[in-house]
Amino acid sequence: MARVHNALLAAKEFKDAKDEFKLIFDGTGTKWIKELSKPEHMFHELFDSLKGNSTKVCSYCAGAFGVKESVTASSIPLIEEYEGHPSFRELLLKGYQIITFLNSQ
Repeated sequence: MARVHNALLAAKEFKDAKDEFKLIFDGTGTKWIKELSKPEHMFHELFDSLKGNSTKVCSYCAGAFGVKESVTASSIPLIEEYEGHPSFRELLLKGYQIITFLNSQ
């Protein structure tokens, strides 16, 4: 839960500073969309404030983890630029720096 909160808070900091950013839910992180969409979730308000053009979900991973329907219901766009996944290469070519929030164990 700490990793998703840290990712959301980092995105909020970029948004508040009016920086351009992308928040991409990938891999098992796609499963968070269903949970964060629940109004009673403690991070729902933070998550909801980040919805918009900058937030996307990996289409392939959402399908692989069985959450595509809940992602679609959340109104967050699925992204499938490279073989069903986001293109991290394109982000790097556009000058983005990629920050990941992974389990270190």
